[in-house]
Amino acid sequence: MQLLDRPLLHAILFVLLLTTLCSCGKSKSQGIVDNSIAAHGGSAFESFHLAFDFRNRHYTASRKGGLFTYTREFTDSTGVIKDVLNNDGFTRYRNGSVLDITEERKNAFTRSVNSVIYFALLPFGLNDKVVNKEWIKEITIRNEPYDVVRVTFDQHEGHSDIFLYWFHRDKHTMDYFAYKYETEGGGIRFREAINPRNIGGILWQDYINYKPADESVPLEDLEGMFISGTLEKLSEIKMENVKVTDYSDTAAEQ
Repeated sequence: MQLLDRPLLHAILFVLLLTTLCSCGKSKSQGIVDNSIAAHGGSAFESFHLAFDFRNRHYTASRKGGLFTYTREFTDSTGVIKDVLNNDGFTRYRNGSVLDITEERKNAFTRSVNSVIYFALLPFGLNDKVVNKEWIKEITIRNEPYDVVRVTFDQHEGHSDIFLYWFHRDKHTMDYFAYKYETEGGGIRFREAINPRNIGGILWQDYINYKPADESVPLEDLEGMFISGTLEKLSEIKMENVKVTDYSDTAAEQ
């Protein structure tokens, strides 16, 4: 039996090592995310109706058995605007009447509503089929131990954003996250969770929103910049008047 050439053998072993490390990283990240979702609410995420105010707009989110309905309502110079996003798509109403809007605007409004609800419900959603998770490393921040998980999305879904999440190794809470986005000119952000409170069996959090002076730096650099205190505080992301009720009460809000 002819032995493999040593360079070829080394190459094969290197590929096998990378495959093993990647597999372990994915398996470990899955357990970390599962534990965090459980710590933030677990089964309470499976059926709920959420209402809250954010930046002078009223939002609701209802989920049960794969069905979801997200709404956003506010008043402008033309009247009362209500956006509804559900499994069937997006619809905008003005004073109760359906508005005929372009696909471009419909897509923009869909992203806007979905983005607010997505961040509000974190870490719920990190087990969606389009999400790719990989454990990166362990680190200590402010004398607390964290696992760092990198998240990307299947390209066919149109998502090019990249996220990093810091999960407390003992409490399993999601205390920090950072992301790189390409919409509206692109940029990177780092968020620190504040004001955790349990309402309706789910842990809700607000965030301090930071950015670096130079937004072209690698996303991975934000961790060290946060620890050194060199990030710029942009804003506070606050969910106000949070109410959580059973899914059966959804009709009262729709």
